[in-house]
Amino acid sequence: MDRMQWIFCLAAAVLLTGCAGSEKPAFTVRRGTNISHWLSQSDRRGEAREAWFTEQDVAFLAGLGLDHLRIPVDEEQLWDEAGEKEPEAFRLLHAGLEWCARHNLRAIVDLHILRSHHFNEPVIRLWTDPAAQDRFVRLWRDLSEELRGYPVDRVAYELMNEAVADDPEDWNRLAARAYAAIRENEPERVIVIGSNRWQIVHTFDALKVPENDPHLLLSFHFYTPMPLTHYKAPWWRDGGEYAGPVRYPGRIVKEDDLAPYPENVRDAIRGDNGFYTRDSLEALLEKPLRKRAETGLPLYCGEWGCLPTVPETDRLAWYQDMVTILEKHGIGWATWDYKGDFGLIDREGRPVEELIAVLLDL
Repeated sequence: MDRMQWIFCLAAAVLLTGCAGSEKPAFTVRRGTNISHWLSQSDRRGEAREAWFTEQDVAFLAGLGLDHLRIPVDEEQLWDEAGEKEPEAFRLLHAGLEWCARHNLRAIVDLHILRSHHFNEPVIRLWTDPAAQDRFVRLWRDLSEELRGYPVDRVAYELMNEAVADDPEDWNRLAARAYAAIRENEPERVIVIGSNRWQIVHTFDALKVPENDPHLLLSFHFYTPMPLTHYKAPWWRDGGEYAGPVRYPGRIVKEDDLAPYPENVRDAIRGDNGFYTRDSLEALLEKPLRKRAETGLPLYCGEWGCLPTVPETDRLAWYQDMVTILEKHGIGWATWDYKGDFGLIDREGRPVEELIAVLLDL
C-alpha cells in the first residue's frame, strides 16, 4: 500500500467511526511541543535532517503523555525558488504525520518562515510585494492539495508563524486570502490563526476572525517576561547581552544590576522588566480570553518557553505558573521546543526530567 492509499484508508476508517456516533470527531489539543529545526530553521539536509527527528522521537513524546505535535515547516525547505515541491522534504513531512497517526498524536503543520517573511527581519517584503502575497496563497493551495487526505480530526494547518506587520490589517487581509484558498477544498479542516506581531497577546483584539466557522483555533505565543525567558539569548538583539542576575517571581532584573551595561542593553531589559507573578502573567491573557468569549472558538498557546540559562528554581517556577494558568483556562499549548535551545531533552539527548515533571504533572 503506498502513502496516499494509507492516508485515504485512515481517513475512511475515521469517517466510519464518526458515523457510528452522533457527532463527528473533533480536532482538540491539550499538551504538545514543537518539532523545531527539522523542516524549519535548519541547514541540515540528507542523512543529518533525516536523523534529527524519527519515529522513535514520536514514540517518546507520546509516551510522556503529549497529545499533539506542532511541526514548523519553511518555504525554502519544501519548495525551491521556482515554487516546485522538494520531494525529499515532503516525504519527511508525510513520514512525520504518519508517525503521529501511528502513535495517536494529532499534528499542526505550521508554515513557519517564508522567503518573503521572517519575524525578526527589519524589512519584510511580504507586506509590500503583491507577488510575494500571491505566492504565499499558492503555497497554501499546494499544502492543502498535498495534505487533504489526512483526517480533519488528526491534522490541522497553521497559516503562518508570528506574522509581523506594522498595520494589523495587512495580516488580516492576507490571512483571509490564505484561509479562503484552503476552504475551497477543505471546508472542515481546522485552521490555526495567530495574532499579529509575533503572535503576542497584546494584539489579539486586532485579529479579524472569519465568521461562522467553528473549525478554527486562535493562537498566541507567550515568552513574557523576555529578560527571563530569553536570558542570554544571542538572537535577542541588545537584551541578550545582559548576563547579570535574573529572578522570578518578582522584578526580573534589579536596576542596580543594569548599571554596568550600555544604554542599549539597559533599554532592552527595561522594556519588559516589570514585577511578575502568576497573577500578573494571568492578567496578560485578557485579550485572548475576551476574543474566545466573543467568538466561541478555542484558544491555543502554540509557543512558550524559558531558556535553561535561567537558574533552575526560577525557571521551573515560571513554567509551573504558566502551565497552571493555561490549564486553568482550558487553553491547549505546545512548548518551544522538543530538542532545541528550550528543549524537553538536552544537547546530549537526555530528558530534562524536572521540566517534564512540571509540565505533565509527573
